[in-house]
Amino acid sequence: MNTQRPSVGEILQTWRRRRRMSQMDLALDAGISTRHLSFVETGRSRPSREMVLHIAGHLDIPLREQNVLLLAAGFAPRFTERSLDDPGLSAARRAVDMVLRVHEPYPALAVDRHWTLVAGNRMLPIFLKGIDEAMLEPPLNVVRLSLHPDGLARRIVNYREWRAHMVARLHQQVEISADPVLLSLLDEVSQYPIPDEAEDASTEPGPDLGGVAIPIRLRSEQGILSAFSTTTIFGTPLDVTLSELAIESFFPADATTASMLRSLAESFIDAEPGVGEPDGSPFCIRR
Repeated sequence: MNTQRPSVGEILQTWRRRRRMSQMDLALDAGISTRHLSFVETGRSRPSREMVLHIAGHLDIPLREQNVLLLAAGFAPRFTERSLDDPGLSAARRAVDMVLRVHEPYPALAVDRHWTLVAGNRMLPIFLKGIDEAMLEPPLNVVRLSLHPDGLARRIVNYREWRAHMVARLHQQVEISADPVLLSLLDEVSQYPIPDEAEDASTEPGPDLGGVAIPIRLRSEQGILSAFSTTTIFGTPLDVTLSELAIESFFPADATTASMLRSLAESFIDAEPGVGEPDGSPFCIRR
């Protein structure tokens, strides 16, 4: 059975509606006439390669999907997609390694577009203690590890708050990317049961960050570790893989956590391999 692929106009129309923009809104933003945009969407006008990329940029379409658009319009893809072990990405790998290393003694990790762990620094294992070994078999999905009952869930003091935070992030990513894998992950984690050990954050208030960030609060042998994260992405990538790579850097949310992490680093970090070293560590750049 032959299935007809969507035209470039149909794909653009889908993305425009996903962004909740009218034809007039997009036309004004892109500096083109509403009539021309309508003709492109209905197939009455064939857009040039430059016009496809111009409209895609104003719709904030991911690079992977911009390649799909170009193919639908009859053009070759513009953005390359290489694995992280490609020699052409060696400089990018070194940059990731450097960012992860200099963040020590605090944990940091790199993930791909589906939250699969790509790399981590030597402090990351502190966050992964107590996780069922079966869940640590690669590929490791960071969202699944943090919310699954056999993952970090039993150690997270403010589990309800943290799950709501992670689910909201997944919702946002699905809205932006329309990625079916992320949608499936969202459905999966939304159905996880609340662990018996989980406490509502209101019963044991954590550090007040003024609503700027939601900290994760982990039980540990040293006490409760409270940390919040920031996300770093490559600013102007021309490679699909790099555009989908994100670095999550965790910072102590209180002085007690900062002191505990520095103390742990003194006895722990020298015994662990460095990021990217070929020693079989699951926290190296994924090969």
